[in-house]
Amino acid sequence: MDNEILEHGFTWNRRRFLSAMSLGIGSMALGSLLMPELFSSGGADEEAIKAGLPHFAPKAKRIIYLFQNGAPAQQELFDYKPKLREMTGTEIPSSVRGTQRLTGMTSGQSSLPLVGSFVDFKQYGNSRAWISDLMPYTAKVVDDICIVRSMHTEAINHDPALTFIQTGSQQGNRPSMGSWLSYGLGNENKNLPNFTVLLSRGIGNGQGVYSKLWSNGFLDSIHQGVQFSKGEDPVLYLRDPAGMDRKARREMLDNLSELNEISYKEMGDPEIHAKIRQYEMAYRMQTAVPQVMDLSKEPDHIVKMYGPDCLVPGTFAANCLLARKLSENGVRFVQLYHQGWDQHGNLPYEIAKQAKDVDQASAALVMDLKQRGLLDETLVIWGGEFGRTSYTQGKLTKDNYGRDHHPRCFTIWMAGGGIKPGIVYGETDEFGYNIVKDPVHVHDFQATILNQMGLDHEKLIFKHLGRRYRLTDVSGKVIRDIIT
Repeated sequence: MDNEILEHGFTWNRRRFLSAMSLGIGSMALGSLLMPELFSSGGADEEAIKAGLPHFAPKAKRIIYLFQNGAPAQQELFDYKPKLREMTGTEIPSSVRGTQRLTGMTSGQSSLPLVGSFVDFKQYGNSRAWISDLMPYTAKVVDDICIVRSMHTEAINHDPALTFIQTGSQQGNRPSMGSWLSYGLGNENKNLPNFTVLLSRGIGNGQGVYSKLWSNGFLDSIHQGVQFSKGEDPVLYLRDPAGMDRKARREMLDNLSELNEISYKEMGDPEIHAKIRQYEMAYRMQTAVPQVMDLSKEPDHIVKMYGPDCLVPGTFAANCLLARKLSENGVRFVQLYHQGWDQHGNLPYEIAKQAKDVDQASAALVMDLKQRGLLDETLVIWGGEFGRTSYTQGKLTKDNYGRDHHPRCFTIWMAGGGIKPGIVYGETDEFGYNIVKDPVHVHDFQATILNQMGLDHEKLIFKHLGRRYRLTDVSGKVIRDIIT
């Protein structure tokens, strides 16, 4: 037995432990008090996760997250601040700034002059929401979206802020939001991955995106996001090698599966089963992926809705159209990253180009899902990792300025999936610097997303290295006021 313990000790479950050690009823009772996890048979929530079931009836079945990488300036898009125009060139009041720490890019400036937006705003929809002239297509769907102006985060630089909003932690090696949903709910379409990633690039300063943002972290690797590229092979290494047909590939996978099962019986490593599932998924994807990635059969009115760029692989518009196709084919979480929003300088020119890149396709996605009867069950999210400052970075001129990072407030919008349409939630002060009503922390945002998918953020837990981890760490509350 000693050799068996040395060889397989790390794979022991409750039954093997009790049997091998011959514990009596009294010892079992004591052990159940000292180590309840070891003797517990698992609660209903744990069993539901294993079965791929939600904790309660979901409002949404799938998510499409249009992530604007680099942090869009809310003052130019969704948070109208006429007071800033009046005070352009004047120093930000110390009572407004408070003890807010600055980045290294503006901490050395001798002054921090306020700057109002160069863009005009108008009110739209039943909510009379203020929308920038840079976003005319979004203005048309304002009654379908919920604008949240009071998001805030702790991170002041891109890498930790990106990692935080995607994984719930500013450090790496944590599961991303899509991985948590894959773990909690399982697959809807067995021929496509549960979690896919699409990348595009605008003209501005492109903050990098990296695989840790769609990592499975400590979850099984089957839950990792699968990146689709714009090239001839959307998923790398998916095609059969030269000289191997489908029959030979099937035989090879069957033989490999048998060898992996032998290894699993010897080692007990659950990652071996994850590898078997990944091989099988790749085999099925060989047929499913080319079909879903083919945009040539989209009718003219759909192409016109998304704009001509939707037929150009790798553009934001093409990725929005692909996101719709992936979502309607059962992919639970489709993550888009559009780079280029980091406008520390030359903001008027660059943000206008960025807005033109994303405005039409973002609105088209909402309209397209709605006309197909899919918006109610699909949650669409649009926004970045933090906001931009009300003061300028660098020299302020008549036609040019930039804005630095600002974690205290930023704006996102959501549509569908049980989110109240046509409302504006949260307010910032007249300088657009501090939140004055209904703050929404990143963990609140994550808790609300999980809630819409039928998952209790406090119960979606994975035990790792002696700790119980969750997407929202140890905080977060569902924002009930924006839920239908």
